[in-house]
Amino acid sequence: MRTMKHLLSLEALSGTEMREILNRVPAFKNHRGRHDRPLAGQTWALIFSKSSTRTRVSFEVGLRELGAEVLFLNAGDIQLGRGEPIRDTARVLGRMIHGAVIRTFAQQDVEDFARFSGIPTVNALTDAEHPCQILTDIFTFEEQRGQSIEGKVVTFVGDGACNVPASWIWAAARLGFELRIAAPKAYQPEAELLRRAGGSIVCTEDLDAAATDADVLYTDVWVSMGKEAEGAQRLKDLAGYRINEALVRRAKPGALVMHCLPAYRGKEITEETLEAHADTIFREAENRLHTQKAIVDWMVR
Repeated sequence: MRTMKHLLSLEALSGTEMREILNRVPAFKNHRGRHDRPLAGQTWALIFSKSSTRTRVSFEVGLRELGAEVLFLNAGDIQLGRGEPIRDTARVLGRMIHGAVIRTFAQQDVEDFARFSGIPTVNALTDAEHPCQILTDIFTFEEQRGQSIEGKVVTFVGDGACNVPASWIWAAARLGFELRIAAPKAYQPEAELLRRAGGSIVCTEDLDAAATDADVLYTDVWVSMGKEAEGAQRLKDLAGYRINEALVRRAKPGALVMHCLPAYRGKEITEETLEAHADTIFREAENRLHTQKAIVDWMVR
């Protein structure tokens, strides 16, 4: 009997499993519309407690291209929004649909949904991890550079204690590249996370040192969803940690500048730098579609 697969976190994946997913992506990108439809006859749900542009559109389009019918369920429109436990929602939906993509706050909610629903479940973002984004970013780097990310240097700039760098930490540990996180001390990842992950992870307040000879400079918003009450303080604390042209010059010649979007120009990245590297950044956004199709295909085969 085939073991059911989920994508709940990069922590839960081995390097081999990450490679199995990444190796599928080119076929979905290069033969869009001319590939198998493994979800034909199925209905999948998108259950979103957080607003989204790229995640919703890429998953809805991708699931349809894989053959599924798609239900979009905003948590405020179903009983979750009135306090129904996630395990009860899962038990109901698991009897009616074939798979679920969840974008929410608590990682435990995604874990519980997968456990109680008994259907393939994808973490489309939680406060703990953003696994689909980082798999996409790695694919984008390897596509752009024509070589493996193994042995390379990725420098993350900004809030190093949020979900995106957490997933980068697990990817670096599993796939053998160096991750440097440049952030104020209070915005660096917890020591326990670093201990669990292992790998070559450097956390520093020295932005210039972190960027020196990097293959990738990467950033994300300073005020993540759910952190709006801390917005003014975050903008003040992180003001010195932005990607600009001077920082790009410290990286390797031709280094990729990446941003998972949405971007707030003049904060985590300057207008000039974003526009100079727009082709990479918006290719990265496009690749969410192809990578997530590869993820679902890996789950259901």
